[in-house]
Amino acid sequence: MKHFDILIVDDEQRYADMLAKRLGLRSLTCKVCYDGQTAIDIVGEEFFSMVILDLRLPDLYGTEVLTRIKQCWPETTVIILTGHGTEKDREQCMARGAHSFMNKPLDIDRLVTIMTGIKESYRHD
Repeated sequence: MKHFDILIVDDEQRYADMLAKRLGLRSLTCKVCYDGQTAIDIVGEEFFSMVILDLRLPDLYGTEVLTRIKQCWPETTVIILTGHGTEKDREQCMARGAHSFMNKPLDIDRLVTIMTGIKESYRHD
């Protein structure tokens, strides 16, 4: 099986850290950052199987970060997470290659179900 690492990008630090901890309890390895440019820098140096990306970040809008991630690593799965996204945002993200568009408050069980399916597909690649 390929190694499966996750990057969580969310400017709400407590939320991002809590999500990483909850996923860690499910034996998923997570790295966390709190702004778009840092995410781009990290992804420029390191491959992640999945990125959980907040749509509204203080420095860059999530669609820009999504585009840059996909340019660097087209095979990275990106799940958009938002508390304020619109249908237009969802359409733009999906058109730019996002796998899923999820609203906050997050349904962790739904996220884990999506992630499990993605992780299984990595096993078969």
